[in-house]
Amino acid sequence: MSAVYLEQITPVWNNFSKFVHVLHNEHDYQHAVELLDNLIDVVGENEQHPLASLMELVGVLIEQYEDAYVPEITRM
Repeated sequence: MSAVYLEQITPVWNNFSKFVHVLHNEHDYQHAVELLDNLIDVVGENEQHPLASLMELVGVLIEQYEDAYVPEITRM
């Protein structure tokens, strides 16, 4: 990725990273779950939806957090 792309991404990322980032604590986790719930409501099963890849990414972040910090018995 060239420096030009990074310059274009930086202002967007500053705002976007408030919503999507590696989950470090319960607060981050709860916000990600809420975001995923909202994305599911909007995207549903439409794999062609513009936010489908974001929904998948948030799901992966949640799964990684759960694997590291949530006991399997309490997972739903």
